[in-house]
Amino acid sequence: MSIEDFRADAMRCSRCAYCKWMPLDLMKSWRFSKGCPSIEYGNFHSYSAGGRLITALSLMDGRSTVTDKVRDTVFMCNMCGSCDVSCKICRYDMEPLQAMRELRVKLVEEGHLPAALAKCVESLKTNHNMLGAPKERRGDWAKTLGIKDLSREKAKVVFHAGCRYSFDGEQSGVARTAVAILKKAGVDFGIFGATESCCGGRSYGMGLNDPVKHCAETNLAKWHAAGVETVVTPCADCYYAFKRLYPQVAGSQIKVLHMVELVEQLVRDGQLKLTKPVTMKVTYHDPCHLGRQGEDYVPWNGKEKKIFGQAVCYDPPRPRYNGAFGVYEAPRSLLQSIPGVELVEMERNREAAWCCGAGGGAREAYPKFSQWTAGERIEEAEATGADALVSACPWCEKNFSDSVRHGGHKLKVFDILQLVEQAL
Repeated sequence: MSIEDFRADAMRCSRCAYCKWMPLDLMKSWRFSKGCPSIEYGNFHSYSAGGRLITALSLMDGRSTVTDKVRDTVFMCNMCGSCDVSCKICRYDMEPLQAMRELRVKLVEEGHLPAALAKCVESLKTNHNMLGAPKERRGDWAKTLGIKDLSREKAKVVFHAGCRYSFDGEQSGVARTAVAILKKAGVDFGIFGATESCCGGRSYGMGLNDPVKHCAETNLAKWHAAGVETVVTPCADCYYAFKRLYPQVAGSQIKVLHMVELVEQLVRDGQLKLTKPVTMKVTYHDPCHLGRQGEDYVPWNGKEKKIFGQAVCYDPPRPRYNGAFGVYEAPRSLLQSIPGVELVEMERNREAAWCCGAGGGAREAYPKFSQWTAGERIEEAEATGADALVSACPWCEKNFSDSVRHGGHKLKVFDILQLVEQAL
């Protein structure tokens, strides 16, 4: 696809500004009613989905050119999809998130990728990760754990740790915790360790097409050779890439589970028993790629039609990703199954959750904006009276931990698997 495929979206946008807010029927207060971090931080219409559609139309028609400011309005965005959810509440014929991504693709092809993101892409090419870490270190987190190596052995289940858990020393303990949980439940699984490859999902969000296709083909070939039927990952970004992008770019049909889905099932089936009390009031943050963007991919090759030349319809009906069918209940059920844990909700939750700020290349290219976004979520979490903010994505947890540390907050940040481990 290209940005030209979304010309109709740019023309149809009524500039209603609904993309700037969380769905109106879910609002509980003015303080936590906004949905789009970019427009709240940038405070100018161009930073909204509607504003970017105007920008795209102007560029397509040659009425403007790409300046540094235009580049920033396009890339200073978490690509979290909040605007997409809100737009689809009142519209069915627009895809603002896809349109914004194709706008990024256009800028990338014309040489306007922010320098910080270009470094990430170069690291992906040379080190198979976007963190700039030496690829030889990828399997260090698992060296002493005695896990089956699927580069030499076979298993039906592969545990894919992902870049953040593999290379970040502060977070790699979560990957080890996940492995301990799988072993305790008797799951026969393996890893690729040092030869594990990046999922490629973050490069896709930055506006690049080729890296994710290459990563998909690489990973799928490895999994097939090892007899893998199910991929399990504790990373929401990897989950999104495997579940939504790989079927799209490589025709993948492999089963994908986030660790919270698998662990919740194991607890429900009695294979894991959570008996030790964990006395704590927690609030759960829905990662964008596990929640509103975590819906199944549905292929579509239909056509747009108009009834009496006016009302838009699709033949056959087009899939409508509105965020409602992401992974929401499994993490909440898991938390509620831990003795002593009290779960309280933030005002913006599930498909209306406020983003952590780390997505879309914002953490790398616009760190002040990224940390401001995380700080907003920290304040919302604190407003619930919770002792801890819990999530299921290393990127969210990293951004929140940095915000807590730099902002002097008392709120603790945990991965949900850490609480499960305490309860075993």
